[in-house]
Amino acid sequence: MAEITWEEPFCGEGNNCFRIGTDLEGNAYIALAGQEDHYLTDTREALRTLIRDIKAGRADHLL
Repeated sequence: MAEITWEEPFCGEGNNCFRIGTDLEGNAYIALAGQEDHYLTDTREALRTLIRDIKAGRADHLL
């Protein structure tokens, strides 16, 4: 299992908290805070794209 470095939890108002993590091999991880054993993983670039799209409102239909 990869050694994941988790950032502090991000909590939206009235929403679950989530955490973003990275490893030394260039992978990015996202998980609900407290459930870091159950994460989604992809490349760091894919995570950057996801975050940019969310900020731009292109993922609002998923929320």
